[in-house]
Amino acid sequence: MLKVCQQSKDIVLDKIKQGKLDAIAMSNSSFVDDIILTMYNMNILNCLYDSFNDKRHHNTHTPFDLVIALAIASKMKLKTSLSDIPYAIQDHRLLSSIGYNIVDKNGSGLMSEGTIRHLIGKYSWEELFDYYNRTIQDFIMPRLDIKPNIHILDCTNIEVNLNNDNYEQSTIAIDKHGDIARGYKLSTIRGIVNDVGIIEDIRFGTLKTHDLALSKDMLKTTKCFNSGDILINDRGFISRELTNFLKTKRNVDTYIPLKKNMEAYKIAISAARKENNWSPHPSGRKHQFITLVCDLKDYWISQNHNDDVPINACVVHDTKYDKYYVFATTDTKRSAKEIVQIYELRPEIEEDYRQLKDFWKLEDFKSTKINVISFHIVCVLFGYLFYQLYLMTSEGEKYIGKSLPIIAKNYQLKQFAYLILYVDEYFCIFSFIEFVDYFSNCDEQTKGLLRNFLTI
Repeated sequence: MLKVCQQSKDIVLDKIKQGKLDAIAMSNSSFVDDIILTMYNMNILNCLYDSFNDKRHHNTHTPFDLVIALAIASKMKLKTSLSDIPYAIQDHRLLSSIGYNIVDKNGSGLMSEGTIRHLIGKYSWEELFDYYNRTIQDFIMPRLDIKPNIHILDCTNIEVNLNNDNYEQSTIAIDKHGDIARGYKLSTIRGIVNDVGIIEDIRFGTLKTHDLALSKDMLKTTKCFNSGDILINDRGFISRELTNFLKTKRNVDTYIPLKKNMEAYKIAISAARKENNWSPHPSGRKHQFITLVCDLKDYWISQNHNDDVPINACVVHDTKYDKYYVFATTDTKRSAKEIVQIYELRPEIEEDYRQLKDFWKLEDFKSTKINVISFHIVCVLFGYLFYQLYLMTSEGEKYIGKSLPIIAKNYQLKQFAYLILYVDEYFCIFSFIEFVDYFSNCDEQTKGLLRNFLTI
């Protein structure tokens, strides 16, 4: 049974006098606790509540946003099982600020399959992903006045056991390595804010869904685009119609690498060779040179050619391997140097996705139920979001550019001289000195009760 605990030292002490005590925990702080506490101080945790549409008619005494907050902390601490959520936070600073915690009254695991159904059974998997989008777009970004003008689109496969067809709504497809795989697909728009990226819009689908099909509606309707923004794509999103739409209807410029079998790719290389006006690659790659090719509109055409917008491209020549790369854009005011510099913001996202899967355990599902899977993914994404927001603070900026696994490995766990006592629906926090004074004034029976928990 899930139990919400409220902070009250007077009630806890009174119940201890009656011989009642459920647990004593030592306060400690990890890197994750520092992040969560910072999110609380920035009023970000309130956004989880403000954006939540509570459809329950019963059992509303359990705040769903509190469950989400603790679940996020649990995922960030790499505790992927739903039963790990109790006591996910043991930092007295954060518990004191929030004033609530959740514990497992029966010791049978907080989030059994039945409890999950009880808490989120009224919500479809689509609503859970909508909850993430609504929270970030309508609450967190406005509260922090975050307005990215450069966005990166990408899809990632979320794979499960190929031989287990119990994964609800999973499909089988050929992955990018040519192997057969089962699972799902996640499409994301990531906004660049200074040196960090915020996952600001998401769509979820099955593995066999094409990247473009999954993403098209999101690109046409997302609230995250503003006039004059930039969208960086990869080859999986090549669509003349969509490129035209974004430029003409939303005034968003697209940057995308062209495929070798495209006429525009071949014409761009031919023109670059003919002009022979190469400049060194701005990243200092001594074997690579760049040049600008303009007016490629007529070589990448849609069914409605009259609607096609102008296209320029930066051609990159790798002289060591004699290979060419063509990066096209609808932003025709840009130089070759600017085009390649903007596009090279994109490779960073691949490392982020690798960390989401390998370190954050995005694919580590403990259930085959689509609601539970969606709940896990959303909590991991919120955790990743909190980490990115933390990097934007004065406390977190020193970690920019550093690998999260390395940060977590090298972080020194802080042990505080505080104890957290739980009994029934309440908890309280003692400093070590306070507890020693309290213990010394207790009768022998109470001391015996306390000793039982201190020696466990």
